Amino acid sequence: MTSACDSRPPRVGGWDGMYPIKITVTTAMIGDLVKGVGRDRVFIEVLMGPGTDPHLYKASPDDVRKLGEAVGIAYNGLHLEGKMGEVLESMAKKKPTLAVAEALPQGRLIQVGEVGGKPTYDPHVWFDVKLFSEALGPIAAWLSEIDPDSADFFQANAEEYAFGLSQLDDYVRSAMSEIPKERRVLITAHDAFAYWGRAYGLEVRGIQGISTESEAGLKEINDLVDLIVERKIPSVFVETSVSEKNVQSLVQGSRARGWNVGVGDPLFSDAMGTKAQGAHTYMAMINYNTNSIRQSLLADR
Repeated sequence: MTSACDSRPPRVGGWDGMYPIKITVTTAMIGDLVKGVGRDRVFIEVLMGPGTDPHLYKASPDDVRKLGEAVGIAYNGLHLEGKMGEVLESMAKKKPTLAVAEALPQGRLIQVGEVGGKPTYDPHVWFDVKLFSEALGPIAAWLSEIDPDSADFFQANAEEYAFGLSQLDDYVRSAMSEIPKERRVLITAHDAFAYWGRAYGLEVRGIQGISTESEAGLKEINDLVDLIVERKIPSVFVETSVSEKNVQSLVQGSRARGWNVGVGDPLFSDAMGTKAQGAHTYMAMINYNTNSIRQSLLADR
């Protein structure tokens, strides 16, 4: 059967005019946004599946092949995919490539330091739903560069998805407001939830730093145990993509001092989950985390 697209000339990045347009993405969160905008006109290949830590991820030869075969590449940026940086920079010279988080307003990002006199930012932008939704416009514009004839289609989809995310943002805000202020302390395996804390009014503490490459020292563990015991924090959280070793040290240290801190359902931080886990889409992931945090911080100990 002959496609209606067959007579179209090649587009940006070597696209031959045939749908779906193959887009390779690093994380599933980015893939979900691109799919929400492109719908059936794009095919999404995700490199980092459930349980994957993007901070430590190294591109395999198969990943390089998938990147090479793609019409376009979308990734988070802000050094989330630290060990893939050179590969992604090389690919950006050959085909349409979008660093989604770097397309967000810089003034809305959380600065965490400086390198060579330039600011560095927390890459975990998807944990502020409203902020993350602002990437939909740049994604629609980027896909429109590849397929100009679908620009109105992409823009309409972006607006529809943004409406759904605004409702999700309202839900998270409402759910977090149900937690008494003295209990709004989110302690996790690594410091991935600063955007969540800023957006939804929680104090956030990570055992490890922004990247899981950083190591937690004995002082950091002991300081957090002090905080948990003194403020009677009901629960701490492991993450599906990070070792739970340090969190268990917090639990044991707190219980040795007479406070029976609980462990909430594992949070999805740097990677989404499976359908069976109820976290296979970005919206499902946020819903899951919201419910886990609310229930665990409301628990009586």
